[in-house]
Amino acid sequence: MNVVIHGEGLSKQYRRGLQVDTGLRHALEDFLHSPLAALRRPKAEMFWALENVSLSVREGEVLGLIGRNGAGKTTLLKILSRITGPTEGWAEIHGRVGSLLEVGTGFHPELTGRENTFLSGAILGMSKAEISRKFDEIVAFAELEKFIDTPVKHYSSGMYVRLAFAVAAHLEPEILLVDEVLAVGDINFQKKCLGKMGDVARAGRTVVLVSHQLNQIRRLCHRVVWIDDGHVRQNGPTHEVVSAYESAVARGDRTGFGEARSTDAKGQFLKWELAEPRTDPHVLTTLGSVTVDFTIEVKKPVANAEQGVALFNSDRQLMWARAAQNLSLSAGIHVLSHTFPSLPLRPGAYQWQVTFWVDGEMLDLWDCVPDMVIATDVHQHYMDEWNGILNLPSRFAHTTREELSVERTTGL
Repeated sequence: MNVVIHGEGLSKQYRRGLQVDTGLRHALEDFLHSPLAALRRPKAEMFWALENVSLSVREGEVLGLIGRNGAGKTTLLKILSRITGPTEGWAEIHGRVGSLLEVGTGFHPELTGRENTFLSGAILGMSKAEISRKFDEIVAFAELEKFIDTPVKHYSSGMYVRLAFAVAAHLEPEILLVDEVLAVGDINFQKKCLGKMGDVARAGRTVVLVSHQLNQIRRLCHRVVWIDDGHVRQNGPTHEVVSAYESAVARGDRTGFGEARSTDAKGQFLKWELAEPRTDPHVLTTLGSVTVDFTIEVKKPVANAEQGVALFNSDRQLMWARAAQNLSLSAGIHVLSHTFPSLPLRPGAYQWQVTFWVDGEMLDLWDCVPDMVIATDVHQHYMDEWNGILNLPSRFAHTTREELSVERTTGL
């Protein structure tokens, strides 16, 4: 597929704490009154909101941008939208761009919802006939039939965002840039937005989406870029990058490579991996049977040994634990395996912790690295706050009470 968005070395510098310019006369008065104080007046501090960011997005791709507040995600979208220019670097976009970066972006407050809809379409390069064909669908989606001829300056923030999203999503731009729109509005509207975003993605249009709703990122995006302190920290498959981000946030952004541990010479854990399924040693993509191997080196024969194993999520909640007891191990390398019929946990980053005991004495404790990433399909609520620990697939059916009674009576 063709590359439709390409940026190289994008950087953006802003001033922080810039003082108001009081004019030449006041500046001269200040200088004559106190020359030294005027010369020592602090300069405006400069900072880089974005620094040396490069990325490419292909036609039809849905790219997610994640990162903490102030990391530079919105600045990047503003550069791509031509709202602001980069201090350094360059970007090129091939195609008609629709952007929704703030509530009511591009709306004129004195114009009505109807007039702003046609204005937005014209800015996108659409003809009046094209906009008219989509107009009723836009109004119905925004649920603003009674207020479409009211100036938008009288709209509430919820009405603003409903119309702004409806216009941006329905007027068929070839590239759609969206910043946190799914975090605004009531839950029913958020659900409609999520469904529409899915429709846009399936229609083969290019989407760049910023959202703190990580489950929505997992559902919608083919690839994710993690922006941290103005830099690209990670760029790759959705589940891999999102899980790495969740893990870093939960651990206070520790490196996650583990601390050196002092262990008895009798035994030490060397590595862990997913033995089954044999796709990726540390990424689980199936809800089927799972075998986890923990490799340990035993320097001297041991008897009455015990292996403890526990699984924690990124919030350090205990998911599962057990102890394999009464182990007798000869000197050498051993693989201790645990097989599960399924690990139906919500997608994300998890960490195994293993211990090795002999006669009640702990010889090794290891917080296994790297984390295990669960990258199965999501079988959860579409809003993150309603996602539980378990990720259980279920079957939904709808019947009338009479139909259900007949069905269960006849066994059909």
